[in-house]
Amino acid sequence: MLVSPSVLSCDFGNIERDTKMLHSSAADWLHIDVMDGVFVPNISFGFPILEAIRKHTDKTLDVHLMIANPDNYLEAFQKAGADILTVHYEACTHLHRTIHRIKELGMKAGVALNPHTPIEVLTEIANQLDLVLIMSVNPGFGGQKFIAEATQKVARLKALRTQKSASFLIEVDGGVNLETGTQLSIAGADALVAGSFVFGSSDPIATINALKAI
Repeated sequence: MLVSPSVLSCDFGNIERDTKMLHSSAADWLHIDVMDGVFVPNISFGFPILEAIRKHTDKTLDVHLMIANPDNYLEAFQKAGADILTVHYEACTHLHRTIHRIKELGMKAGVALNPHTPIEVLTEIANQLDLVLIMSVNPGFGGQKFIAEATQKVARLKALRTQKSASFLIEVDGGVNLETGTQLSIAGADALVAGSFVFGSSDPIATINALKAI
């Protein structure tokens, strides 16, 4: 299991310390949630924070754009250090163009689906994707309760991947813990995003290890 702890839940007064902790841990990726207050009802952080995190780790930066008009910022996120750039299906009018531009810039291309969005919307583009991110909470805030229907959504997405002979990874974000993570793994998830579960634990490194062992 790939584990991508969400930096959104770290201590922002000690972001260098927490980034170095994740760098030294078994975490595979660092998940960076970018929110603009338009696409989602919250604002997080942008390029300066991403650049600061990049200075303290060479691990994969898994950047999740919860923003309107993501096409305007693809180059800037590449320059700031993103390795994987995930855009929301719901925010992209010309998704095929967006995905290809992300790849042209040398990043892996992902698409995120809100809880209400069916996986079938990706049928025509499945073979172009490196990652599909299933939101198991409504995006915008950390610490929300897991939406149980996401487990079956993962299973359907895995079936679609097989049907289309695609190779994208299936990632899940929202309400992930050892119980829900196990369910998602059985359903076919390849990567788990965990924020409050990791940073709210008494031993984040041990918690990451436990998620890795699912």
